[in-house]
Amino acid sequence: MTRPSLTVLVANPRGFCAGVDRAIQIVERAIEKYGPPVYVRHEIVHNRFVVQSLEAKGAVFVDELDEVPADAPVIFSAHGVPKSVPADAERRRLPYLDATCPLVGKVHREAERHYEDGLEIILIGHAGHPEVIGTMGQLPPGAIALVEDIEDAEAFNPRDPMKLAYITQTTLSVDDTARIVEVLRRRFPAIHGPRKEDICYATTNRQNAVKAMAGKCDLALVIGAPNSSNSLRLVEVAQKSGVTAKLVQRAEDIDWAWFDGVRTVGITAGASAPETLVEEVIAALSTRFVVAIETVATVSEDISFKLPAALVE
Repeated sequence: MTRPSLTVLVANPRGFCAGVDRAIQIVERAIEKYGPPVYVRHEIVHNRFVVQSLEAKGAVFVDELDEVPADAPVIFSAHGVPKSVPADAERRRLPYLDATCPLVGKVHREAERHYEDGLEIILIGHAGHPEVIGTMGQLPPGAIALVEDIEDAEAFNPRDPMKLAYITQTTLSVDDTARIVEVLRRRFPAIHGPRKEDICYATTNRQNAVKAMAGKCDLALVIGAPNSSNSLRLVEVAQKSGVTAKLVQRAEDIDWAWFDGVRTVGITAGASAPETLVEEVIAALSTRFVVAIETVATVSEDISFKLPAALVE
């Protein structure tokens, strides 16, 4: 039986960002330095393949610090943690490494600066996401109010509209966030915003690449985890650009019925999804189709972040 032809558009940039790459390196180097097991509070990044790969090397993932034995090294995830977490580690004298993405750390510092200036703070983000929990945990309870959507922005009542600032989660939809900010600026013209956008470069770049790809394909596959905010936003961006989009963690998640009538498929990957999963999906497509691969490139990325001094020889 002759295999049908399929054009595969691969978005670039895609996959790992500098913060994710740094976090994974921190775990790997800590295992090399201290020997296994090394404990990690929460998934280091939101990707089961990455987590399982690190578990195979000697990482043990826990939900809270009380699961970490005395004196065992522990690493905090890339999403950031409330200040109570390192304080608890210090109280227990646990050696710890903080793998918080530097761009998330930037948002934490912005929150602290606004608080010191006497401003009420709005955080635009998704309730329950580890990054949001970590950011809100930088300050006393009640110092930061969460706004999730335009309706929240319209309903928010500040203590003093002249003393107000906003910050954002780093992995949001660029377009949705812009609309929320537009509402806040309309309602509160004196509101203080970030000197530079809080949504990280990788989130923005991957969303722009999906927009560039969406108009050229019949179906878009986003490789990423269902608890990965940036991956879910890529699905939404593709859908809002007019193309059917599906989230898959691995090639085995593909429903081949999706490909009925599809001649061109677009592929991208969230910032916590490794390139090997992209290759796996393309290989699976190649077993059923005669594949022609094209790259849809928007910008090139060359950003990297330094590792903690304790892990640098």
